[in-house]
Amino acid sequence: MDRLFEFVVNHYILVSLFVAFLLAILVLESRRGGAKISAQGAVTLINKDEAVVLDIRDRKEFNEGRITGSVNIPLNSLKGRVNELSKHKDKQIIVVDKMGQHAAMAVKQLNAEGYDNVVRLNGGVTDWKASNLPLVKK
Repeated sequence: MDRLFEFVVNHYILVSLFVAFLLAILVLESRRGGAKISAQGAVTLINKDEAVVLDIRDRKEFNEGRITGSVNIPLNSLKGRVNELSKHKDKQIIVVDKMGQHAAMAVKQLNAEGYDNVVRLNGGVTDWKASNLPLVKK
């Protein structure tokens, strides 16, 4: 640990640049994936604004437990099936995946297709379960 401190002191310009680049990458990536929303915020949007929940998990995971009323379009087929969401274009769309890792890619795809009112569920279905919110099983 002393050697790390010594390195930082001796190469403060290099370390400062590294930290600046790291922060820039983190900020850029967080903005690219669209806005995040908590599970409680999603419940509010669903109940108040009649938001549409887009579940991008595969069919097997979707059938194991899903948010009531959600539409299942797996991420790998989203580009070809995006027209299924055209009737919901004026509504808020909440993108949900297993743990919140892949939802940013879906948000980017939807934004490219002209869907502006899209957010992603922070933590995905895992966070939804942790908040003790119900899932429907098929």
